[in-house]
Amino acid sequence: MARMRWIIGLALILVLPAAPATAATPPGDQPLPGYTINNPPLPPAQIGGQPSRVLQGVHEHAAYTIEVPPRWNGRLAMWAHGYRGASTVLTVDPPAYGLRQKLLDQGFAWAASSYYANNYDVKAGVLSTHGLARHFRELVGKPKDTFIVGISMGGHVIGRSLEQFPGFYKAALPMCGVLGDQELFDFFYDFNLTAQAVSGIRAWPAPDDYLSAVVPRIQAELGLNGTPNERGAQFVSIVTNRSGGPRPGAAPAFTFWKDFLFGLLAGSSSGDGLSTNPGQVATNATTRYEPNTPVDVNREVERVLPENWKARVTPKLTEVPRIAGRPTAPVLSLHGLGDLFVPFSMEQIYERDVRRNGRDHLLAQRAIRAVNHCEFSPNEVGTAWDDLVEWADTGRRPAADVVDDPAVVAAPNYGCRFSDPAAYNEPNTTRRLFPAC
Repeated sequence: MARMRWIIGLALILVLPAAPATAATPPGDQPLPGYTINNPPLPPAQIGGQPSRVLQGVHEHAAYTIEVPPRWNGRLAMWAHGYRGASTVLTVDPPAYGLRQKLLDQGFAWAASSYYANNYDVKAGVLSTHGLARHFRELVGKPKDTFIVGISMGGHVIGRSLEQFPGFYKAALPMCGVLGDQELFDFFYDFNLTAQAVSGIRAWPAPDDYLSAVVPRIQAELGLNGTPNERGAQFVSIVTNRSGGPRPGAAPAFTFWKDFLFGLLAGSSSGDGLSTNPGQVATNATTRYEPNTPVDVNREVERVLPENWKARVTPKLTEVPRIAGRPTAPVLSLHGLGDLFVPFSMEQIYERDVRRNGRDHLLAQRAIRAVNHCEFSPNEVGTAWDDLVEWADTGRRPAADVVDDPAVVAAPNYGCRFSDPAAYNEPNTTRRLFPAC
């Protein structure tokens, strides 16, 4: 079977992966072979009329930026960035959504790593972030406690970091995060393989002309470029159920994301590694799809086993690792209801795992009425951060949404409680795909 290339960036890219490290591994203050670094000087922020202290460099093959306020309170926040694609350039992000300034104003220092590798490499994120947090002690001083915050693939990094280094992090704020770990890639299979089954157009393994020739036929067969026909409606319902169940904004979310999701199963992959071809852990072997009429999709769908069984089941830290659902610190998460790149079901999967392990007292989750990936307002993120810090300091779990009760999630006003009303009127927002709260 030809390996499938999973394109997981916000643009479709076909480039060769970065060269792996060889026996001649460079010193830790240099990137690994095949990578370069772009980490331009970050101008200091102003806090109470005084400049921050900015430190930048390379540690264990990863670029980093650290920023310390003039009156540091002894606390540190680590920022875990999202997916970088197949770029061979390592870059560093400061905390987004206004968090950089908010942290500094509150007296927190922050630190962010490029990770030592790009592609979908959660292992690199976990190890580089932890390594930088320890390096911070040498450069600045030992913090009283260390928080971790991040987005998208950075949420996968956070979920695994809490289990890889138990007790190291004080609390965590994953946003739009891949907390359902490998099941994200199962969802990409679900979308494409059920579309093929319901349309009657078989295309597995996907041919080279999948996007240009096959997908247009599938869309036409199901009426997906206008009003879906009966089979098209079945497919839309399957996608809705697999991405979090009936909920506000599900219909416009499908329209917004459908073309992009077809693009996540395109062409053959030349990458053998997990980070360049994470789809090799994906499977739908035992998945039951609903609704199952008018097409008996559970009979007709192509069933695919993981190409790499070992990577799928190992508890070890890999580039696409499992998250067991055993957080060792408070976790407050934010997730967009209509996000289908990292669907809302990621929160439900994580909640079930955490509850099964008896740690649901450490989890609070909030639904945001947005469709685009990681579309949060500074107010939503800032409020969540403040609530997380208070939780960590007092032990009082903050208010949260129920994410795994279908009746609750399907209610017309679901997601209103923590969505910023002002964001509804922002330009270029997807908030107006939902009725106003």
